Amino acid sequence: MKTYTYILFFLFAATLSAQTALYNHGSMRMHEGATIGFHTDFINESPMDNNLGLAGFYGTEQLTVSGTVTPQFYDMELALENHMILNLGMDNTNNTNFIFGSIRTPLTQPDVFYNFVDNSFYSGENDFSKIEGYAAITNQQNFGFPVGDVQYLRPLIINSESVNLFAKCAYFYENPNNAPAPIGFIDTNATDLDVELVNTFEFWRLEGSVPTTVTLSWNDRSTVASLTDNVDEIIPVGFSKASQQWVNLVGSVPVGTLTEGFVSTESFIPDDYEAITLGSSKTPFEPLSKEVLFIDNFFVSVNGDGVNDTFYIEELEEFNSNFVQIYDRYGLKVFEKTNYTNEFVGFSNLDNVPFGAEEGLPTGVYFYTIHIPDEDLNYQGFLYLTR
Repeated sequence: MKTYTYILFFLFAATLSAQTALYNHGSMRMHEGATIGFHTDFINESPMDNNLGLAGFYGTEQLTVSGTVTPQFYDMELALENHMILNLGMDNTNNTNFIFGSIRTPLTQPDVFYNFVDNSFYSGENDFSKIEGYAAITNQQNFGFPVGDVQYLRPLIINSESVNLFAKCAYFYENPNNAPAPIGFIDTNATDLDVELVNTFEFWRLEGSVPTTVTLSWNDRSTVASLTDNVDEIIPVGFSKASQQWVNLVGSVPVGTLTEGFVSTESFIPDDYEAITLGSSKTPFEPLSKEVLFIDNFFVSVNGDGVNDTFYIEELEEFNSNFVQIYDRYGLKVFEKTNYTNEFVGFSNLDNVPFGAEEGLPTGVYFYTIHIPDEDLNYQGFLYLTR
């Protein structure tokens, strides 16, 4: 017997300033297996929650979501050449699939955000498809916010000590001294004693009440070479609301080079800080004194041809023990192994890659770090993964 899925709602086409829109002024509910495709603006004026099925936003035109009641979708996918503009918040309760195009929220309106609720996640994010504006989470503990600006994906990764009832993040490719309203002026010359310089090209805004460790990455556009010529001196800094100055939040040794890398913070409460970004430390600075040596970069092609099919480091055989970790270019850990030999074949062995893990990690550049406990040695380098 063929199963039919019914979607009960009241929709009609409205014309606003010659712009056709889909208008929900009734009670819209999508049941399991239901699909709906939006090819025009969407105005939501009635409750629209507890949905299942797939809602897609498609086409070559820019689409706008507005209204007075926040819509909630289960599975949502985006395939728009000219992006989606949110003038109203939107909730997702399962998966957001970025095919093409970004979700944009006004950076001057922090109360408008795309919200990942409970165990919801996302896939397909990249420089061309992300959230340009505010992204939020509800009832989640560890998360990578897929935020960025028009040009780049610039995610921020959090690991909180407990579940966040609510947390929110946005990325700004702006000078903090000229931050847009409602943030306003954040003086990069106001620094604590152990902070040398503060980045004037970009910053993130993170809100949350739970103690959290944050990982920030940098790329060539971040211009960290203007802060220091020593990658070991790169630190995460936050503008303290209490002291009204930038303070050192460093919790890890930086990984990477002056053109690409990442660093993690100590645990802190995000709501205590107006903004966070990258800076440089005044030397000498004890937490950064651990020597990290660069060794070879590796090419891993997991195509079964018997050549470079695994990440193999011959020198590890000289030591009794080791600890290997692999991170993506944004600082998300995708693999770790004590007493590693050659186990990495392009797949994550962690549970923080929620979508597509069974298909393997995507092609691209990854960082690796190696700790040799017997000798107290630390190494890092790059590997390029292809299939």
